[in-house]
This record gives sequence, C-alpha cells and structure tokens, in this order.
Amino acid sequence: MPKAVLDLGRALVAELGLDPGVDTLGRWMAHYIAELIEEAETAKVEERPAKFARCANAILKLWQHRHQLPNGKRPFEDLEPILRAIESLDPADNTPRYFRSQRMAADETEENNETRKWLKLVDALDYSAKILIRYCIAQAAQTALDKSKKWIALVEEVGLEDDLDLPVVRFITDESDLLKAGEPTDRARKLLEDRIKRLDGFKEMADALASALRRQLKQEHVPKGDS
Repeated sequence: MPKAVLDLGRALVAELGLDPGVDTLGRWMAHYIAELIEEAETAKVEERPAKFARCANAILKLWQHRHQLPNGKRPFEDLEPILRAIESLDPADNTPRYFRSQRMAADETEENNETRKWLKLVDALDYSAKILIRYCIAQAAQTALDKSKKWIALVEEVGLEDDLDLPVVRFITDESDLLKAGEPTDRARKLLEDRIKRLDGFKEMADALASALRRQLKQEHVPKGDS
C-alpha cells in the first residue's frame, strides 16, 4: 500500500512538473509532494510510519482535488469532453433512453399483442443506438487512452476504484479493447455476435423506414390527375 501511494504521488509530481516553466501553483505542489516522498523514503525506521502516513495523506488529498489542477496537468484531462458526453448519454444504462417512464410501466400483461411487439422493437432499437454510441465514444477516446490506462493502473493499485470518474474511464478503455483487432475471448465473441445481430436488425428497420419515406415523397410529387 505505501509503495502504491508513493507511485501515484510520483506520477502526479511528473505530471505537474518541477521546471520553472510550469505555473507557480503546480510547481509548488510538485515540490511539496516530492519533498514528502523523499522524507518518507529516507526517514529513520522509527519515524518512517508517521512520515509515510503524512505523505500518503497529502498525495490522496491532491488526487481527490485532481479536477482543480491547472489546465494541461489534470489526469484524464484529454477525456474530459468524452466524460461529459457520457454523463449525458449514459450508454451503460440498460433502461430505455426514450419514453423510459412509459416503457417501464408496460409489461407482459399488455393485452394488445401488436402493441407489445412494437414496444419490444423500441427496446431493441434503443439498445442498438447505445451500441453505436459506445463505438463513437471509444473512437473519440483513442488518442487519450494510453495515458489514461496508466492512471487507472496506479489508482487501482492504491484501491481508489470508487472514485466517480474511474468506472466511466474504465468503461471507455474496456469498450476500446473490445473493438481492437485480434482473436477475441469466448465472452467477447458472444458479445460481438450479439451486437452484430442487433445492428443487423437496426439496419433492416432503418432501411425499411427510409424506403417508406421515399415512397411517400414520390407519391407527394404525383399530379392529382394521374393514377
């Protein structure tokens, strides 16, 4: 545990930077954490537990306030626009995005079988749309993922997995890994096959609707006297 926290501290120091070109606040925080790490590692045996505790406390407090760090120095900063998009879209939520209150009220006791059939199609289309959203998010995050994975590994080692943005970042990295070329695992293969099936259905439905709308447009341009 102490080593993992110190590794996180070193990463924060490296991110904030110690050179004179860095902003004053960032440079001060980097120096402060770096000094605490050095004191903890060079302390006498009897002083080491207290020094480590003080250093770990400072590092974890700094991590908790990472969103207030200067621009260009925040962990996951490159992913921030994507995180905001996910907060709005919530692609990991399995409840329907559209008409969710009405859909949750509908159940298998619905007397109208035709209505129930179309409502099931609504659920299928909603899920397919989320698959497409996940794909777009994963593609948008490609350039920031390598750096983010390093932060994820550090905080998991410390045991900070309950942080608010970490599950979302992990969701992005997992989605990106799923879409990478290579031999998929059995679990990944089943998931990919299910997505293909759903997307094929989505495409079929979209093509049918597009064809119907084209026919409607053609009918509107037919002169009234023509049969």
